Amino acid sequence: MRSHVVEMAVGLFVVAGLAALLFLAIKVSGLADETSRPSYKVTAKFQNAGGLAVRGKVTMAGVVIGRVTDIRLDPVSLKAQVTLDIYNEVNEISTDAVASILTAGLLGEKYIGIVPGADDTFLKNGDEIEQTQSALVLEDLIGKFLSNQMNKPDPAN
Repeated sequence: MRSHVVEMAVGLFVVAGLAALLFLAIKVSGLADETSRPSYKVTAKFQNAGGLAVRGKVTMAGVVIGRVTDIRLDPVSLKAQVTLDIYNEVNEISTDAVASILTAGLLGEKYIGIVPGADDTFLKNGDEIEQTQSALVLEDLIGKFLSNQMNKPDPAN
């Protein structure tokens, strides 16, 4: 009888531990915050989305104001069309704002940073951010640097 009580206690402890890990994983990933906030959709087109992922952050002045919800190739312009969900409380992003794909740290995650403009009209649901700056791809930069080094004349000769 006593061993059944111990087994039940261990089982309950394991279940409680797994529930705590699930709760922690949801909180750390930010899933709980995203689903409950009302938002509006805005699109932006980039020459190179360079590692940007769905659910990536959208920030303004270092504050998270939304998430990336979709990334696809626009068949007409052949650019990466990125759909952003911007939280409703951030409703005064001017139409001349600039969206840039940035990197957190040297090799960190990609996110979109929005720099506000000076226009008096604001983005609404379904609008497009016209001014964009694509991601800097580290491999491209290294390739250009090495190419420049190879083409440089040798000062010893």
